[in-house]
Amino acid sequence: MHNAPSVSYPVGRSHFQAWLFVLILVLGLIVDIFWSTQSLWGWRQGLMAVTLCLACVFAWQEWQRIPQGTLAWDGAVWCFNKGQQSVAGQISVLLDFQFILLLRMTPIKGARLWLWAERRRQAPLWLALRRAVFSRHVDLLNQSTKEKSPVKSEKS
Repeated sequence: MHNAPSVSYPVGRSHFQAWLFVLILVLGLIVDIFWSTQSLWGWRQGLMAVTLCLACVFAWQEWQRIPQGTLAWDGAVWCFNKGQQSVAGQISVLLDFQFILLLRMTPIKGARLWLWAERRRQAPLWLALRRAVFSRHVDLLNQSTKEKSPVKSEKS
């Protein structure tokens, strides 16, 4: 069996994720407004409003901390390149909406990375990235042959 061809793809902050945060915030505000109109304004409604504001601040900070760089598959190993730093590891697909992938990279050393890949970033290479992510391959990091896809599924 042959491995998928090499590919390098930009990953980083996702507009999809930002819109998801905004949608959740707006829905929370609508619920708080309806709740406030159904009864007198009290400490519970105030607590809900403060909680929504704090959630918005934390979501913004988390979105700003998302690592940006290039995810590269060289035919044997996945690497995340950020500037002069390079981290090798395994990729797991957590969300697949065909136009966007949420990937979790588990490096050999260090903390997990959560990476967003969007088709709009580099559309001509999108299918090559998907082929590489979902292909079977020999795992040179662990020196074993995978019988199944190297992509860990949360369903398994």
